[in-house]
Amino acid sequence: MHIISQNKRTKVIATIGPASQSEDMILALAKEGVDVCRINFSHDTHETHQKKIDAVHHINKKYKMHLALLGDLQGPKLRVGKVENDAVVLKNGTHITITTKECIGTAQKLFVDYPYLAKDMKTNDRILIDDGKIMLRVLETNNNDALLAQVVYGGTLSSRKGFNLPDSEVSEPTLSEKDKTDLAFIMENRFQWVALSFVRRASDIHELRNEMAKYKKRNPPLIIAKIEKPEALTDINNIIEATDAVMVARGDLGIEIPMENVPLIQKMIINKCLHASKPIIVATQMMESMIHNFNPTRAEVSDVANSVMDGADAVMLSGETSVGDHPLKVVEMVRKIIKQVESFEGIFYKENPPDELNSPRFITDSVIYSACILAQQVHASAIVSMTHSGYSAIKISSHRPKSQIFVFTNNHAILSKLSLVWGVKGFYYDKFESTDNTIDEVKDFLVKNGYIEKKDIIINLASMPIEARGKINMVRLSYV
Repeated sequence: MHIISQNKRTKVIATIGPASQSEDMILALAKEGVDVCRINFSHDTHETHQKKIDAVHHINKKYKMHLALLGDLQGPKLRVGKVENDAVVLKNGTHITITTKECIGTAQKLFVDYPYLAKDMKTNDRILIDDGKIMLRVLETNNNDALLAQVVYGGTLSSRKGFNLPDSEVSEPTLSEKDKTDLAFIMENRFQWVALSFVRRASDIHELRNEMAKYKKRNPPLIIAKIEKPEALTDINNIIEATDAVMVARGDLGIEIPMENVPLIQKMIINKCLHASKPIIVATQMMESMIHNFNPTRAEVSDVANSVMDGADAVMLSGETSVGDHPLKVVEMVRKIIKQVESFEGIFYKENPPDELNSPRFITDSVIYSACILAQQVHASAIVSMTHSGYSAIKISSHRPKSQIFVFTNNHAILSKLSLVWGVKGFYYDKFESTDNTIDEVKDFLVKNGYIEKKDIIINLASMPIEARGKINMVRLSYV
């Protein structure tokens, strides 16, 4: 049996920033193992982003790649304003006024860009600044435009640092006016995925989907729900059902909830997403020390490895590739970790039988489930599927078969979307004339290009009749 091994199954998302935004660097990252390029709309201008986007599109066209573009909306990210000399020292025990009236911040008074702050907060609520490095506690509020707080844990504060309100419910809508402007830019630039930050409930996903529908695009981006608020955990089942994919954004999540809870929450969300056949991303501080260091810590290696073992579709790099000193080295290290972990049998075979007997997809889901069981029993080298929507590719992937997953489609738009999905390798194909001819042609293609070998066992999934391009209802087992 021959299973091609140079291709990793777990995908890598790299944030593109000043350290990685040239076309040459993006191409080098792709060759090193990056599958998805993240554009972070919390930073930079549309003009700067356009250059990155154009570079990705040009690389895909020139080198026949399928790099995906992920647009990450900022959401209601709360930030302090400018402070004098770009750094002030907040000392433990001192009192400080927080105002929503714009001013230059000092050790006695800070401006924040969130107009509902004084209304949302109450006595004894915490304010965490700069990823929790500084903690304030509210003493009193005028319920209008200012509050008085005490510095519990101080430190040096620079301009525009983010802050979190773990004890308060934020009134600001999840989809801000800035997000709507950024979304319009995303919709015009052929992104495959859009991430919604600080999702609190399933209705946030519906709101974004309705906003996207206004653009009447034939192949709109798929939605990723970023889980970083405690409110999201209470509605997690409905969020997973409403969204197309999920991201465990551990940075803000670890500030908003006790950080010791994050590992088990990560595992819980991954398990739920696997069961629901929704791609799942693990993000934030994966290889943080490599922003400046040439090698990761042992704990970071274990963190990436555990994400792969848990079943993540993708791991995401942020500052490591956007502003770090060694973007290529970071991706190389992540790829090596992934490949090593994927030699472990325990990451495969997470089959979940179909739940709903009378669901519209029950036959397709049952055929795919049976095919993955069969692939395990006969040690199939590959599961090959024909698809138009990409549904079957994501469904096969969610069962985590050890067999390679090859997907053939006549829909160019989904090829890059599938670059985020675990284990899937997509190819363009548009000759859906007869079932036998199609199966023979794609088999010959895979042999010719070295993906499978003579005498391998493979499983083909298709619809009958194949020219109708309907839902999958056929499984075929054969030797090459």
